[in-house]
Amino acid sequence: MSELVPEPRPKPAVPMKPMSINSNLLGYIGIDTIIEQMRKKTMKTGFDFNIMVVGQSGLGKSTLVNTLFKSQVSRKASSWNREEKIPKTVEIKAIGHVIEEGGVKMKLTVIDTPGFGDQINNENCWEPIEKYINEQYEKFLKEEVNIARKKRIPDTRVHCCLYFISPTGHSVPWSGGSGRVGEDKVALTVLLFLGPSLRPLDLEFMKHLSKVVNIIPVIAKADTMTLEEKCEFKQRVRKELEVNGIEFYPQKEFDEDLEDKTENDKIRQESMPFAVVGSDKEYQVNGKRVLGRKTPWGIIEVENLNHCEFALLRDFVIRTHLQDLKEVTHNIHYETYRAKRLNDNGGLPPVSVDTEESHDSNP
Repeated sequence: MSELVPEPRPKPAVPMKPMSINSNLLGYIGIDTIIEQMRKKTMKTGFDFNIMVVGQSGLGKSTLVNTLFKSQVSRKASSWNREEKIPKTVEIKAIGHVIEEGGVKMKLTVIDTPGFGDQINNENCWEPIEKYINEQYEKFLKEEVNIARKKRIPDTRVHCCLYFISPTGHSVPWSGGSGRVGEDKVALTVLLFLGPSLRPLDLEFMKHLSKVVNIIPVIAKADTMTLEEKCEFKQRVRKELEVNGIEFYPQKEFDEDLEDKTENDKIRQESMPFAVVGSDKEYQVNGKRVLGRKTPWGIIEVENLNHCEFALLRDFVIRTHLQDLKEVTHNIHYETYRAKRLNDNGGLPPVSVDTEESHDSNP
């Protein structure tokens, strides 16, 4: 018998290397038009931006938000009664507006927190605020897992929280520091020498809420301080936040590249916290109409960097970091909530269309 000769095994197919194509040889493709396509779509649909303001009464929160968007968008501007009393507990009130500029529509929601920090006992007064923020994540999550979900899920998540710091300063207990003896001695010496700047309530609020929302600290009514006092106060606030392990937006770990890190480091080390003055009144200065506050010794111009840092805050929140605020909210804070929620419950069952309540934002 002749020996059986095994059939040769077929060689595995080797994928062809992609050919490099010089688009110049083939003519114009049009990939660069995607930016224009995105712009047109955004102009048609508009976008949402939800900003929360937190701080004790009398720090000018409503005025600053009106100044920021050059519109009467605050709760007090919309429906404030002069006889309205300070609530006994923290309330959450959201007011929605549609702002249009250059053909671009923005659905702005301003969330106010009247009653925060105004009581004799302010223990755990941040809990209603944290609960509200998580409720907005829950609404979005339920819409996402819905079988017949909407084409465009209404976004009521808080993208930015402006936390207003009183310019006077209060005593603050030492928290123990970083655990590194040398650094802690230096930090404690700085605090004892310069004096404290943040109240215990400020620290507790930012410790709890910085984990669930983008916090931007601002020093309110900066015109009550001299330039030297303002500079020292900003340094003390930064040091106390560092000593207590509190991270504010933009967080260091979220810098995507060297360019972002360089830009954000400058903001973190020089601008934060923004020392601001708000005003929705105009005055004549050197032949120009400017927003400002009139005092016996002159007019404080809101948008003049020599007077306050309002212009820096406006550029930061609206002109350079607005989209990033939304992305960090979605990709970091919301995803953290979503992962924990699904992990705790072993996944959420789909919500039926009939039983799901509407989560549309305020018009």
